Amino acid sequence: MSTVIDGSASVTINSGVILGITSGTAVPSTSGTSIDFTSIPSWVKRITVMFNGVSTSGTSNWLLQLGSGSVTTTGYLSVSARLTNAVAVATTSYTTGLGIFNDSAAAVVGGICTFTLLGSNAWTATAVLSRTDSVSIYTSGMTIALGGTLDRVRITTVGGTDTFDAGSINILYEG
Repeated sequence: MSTVIDGSASVTINSGVILGITSGTAVPSTSGTSIDFTSIPSWVKRITVMFNGVSTSGTSNWLLQLGSGSVTTTGYLSVSARLTNAVAVATTSYTTGLGIFNDSAAAVVGGICTFTLLGSNAWTATAVLSRTDSVSIYTSGMTIALGGTLDRVRITTVGGTDTFDAGSINILYEG
């Protein structure tokens, strides 16, 4: 369905979803070692993962991983940086996912990670999150070439043993 506006532009609405943006269902991040969003449609070109008051039981850094049929755990080119009190900077690189710093089991984090399709199953990402219980900012970037069409996003930790113990996570996706 298209609507003509001023005779020169049109707005397309896909399957009744206004502007092609679809919200997932917020998932409590209060238990388990990973949170998966699956059945992402094949037409998706951008995914935003939103964190609200999220915390884990330990200090293992967080990972966001993409997948096609299963979660891809290798081949990522990712770097994460932490800025604390506008003075201390730390960086870490990752090959197993989009890495996010976690400097305390008490950390309560909010922010977003955005994944964008470059084409041919190649994805790039940026992330900006902050600790809501202290003065720390985390930022990350990433690229990955998947073996097929993206259909899932996983949020976990390095090593996969720390459990989520607070907050919620949701996604938006669009074509």
